[in-house]
Amino acid sequence: MSRERIQKLIAAAGRCSRRGAEQLLREGRVEINGRIAQLGERADPHADRITVDGRSLDRPADPLLLLLNKPVGVLCSCADPHGRPTVLDLLPAGLSQGQGLHPVGRLDADSRGALLLTNQGDLTLRLTHPRYGHRKTYRVWVSGRPSAGTLRQWAAGVPLDGQPSQPVQLRVLQQQRQRSLLELTMAEGRNRQIRRTAALLGHPVLDLQRLAIGPVSLGDLAEGCWRPLHHQEWQALAGQP
Repeated sequence: MSRERIQKLIAAAGRCSRRGAEQLLREGRVEINGRIAQLGERADPHADRITVDGRSLDRPADPLLLLLNKPVGVLCSCADPHGRPTVLDLLPAGLSQGQGLHPVGRLDADSRGALLLTNQGDLTLRLTHPRYGHRKTYRVWVSGRPSAGTLRQWAAGVPLDGQPSQPVQLRVLQQQRQRSLLELTMAEGRNRQIRRTAALLGHPVLDLQRLAIGPVSLGDLAEGCWRPLHHQEWQALAGQP
């Protein structure tokens, strides 16, 4: 493995953020092979002994990127103090423990569908930061039959919390007497954005499923199951926009 900046290695091991690691270095609490490490110094975690406050730094786990089909009622977190099921509970113990896996972004407990998990902090940033423009596709049942004007308003972007929203690609897949099935594609991902927008427009969400994240789709992946991403999918997500 190539030598990496020591603050990056500390963050990758899950000790703290890079900013927190930089503070540890300034305070002289990090050592490389028995000597105090300097901010910006590089090390090889497989060849050098790195300690923080005298404790050895865990060697980084192999890079992982998984696609999970999250069921309703499962939390997008690594642990829950109330004992509710989390996405890590759906993985085998060999993956859920000691690998540093965490959800990329969020999908609220009442929603289901595509969720990525990784142990790579840099990849998490790339996949969640708006400037990278990874679009997500959803299939949503809403109450009632939205009018053409309502659909145009939604597609144009409905302001939330006094802030404008980005336009949404929207099409109607089905319209029944008391509910409608919509497909939405959007780059934005505010907290419960689809549910809040639908409620504001008078058509509350009945069921929300995320079908795809960028080029990665659920396909025939069963609910509650997961799979590793293959090389081409990883590159498509991690590549430059």
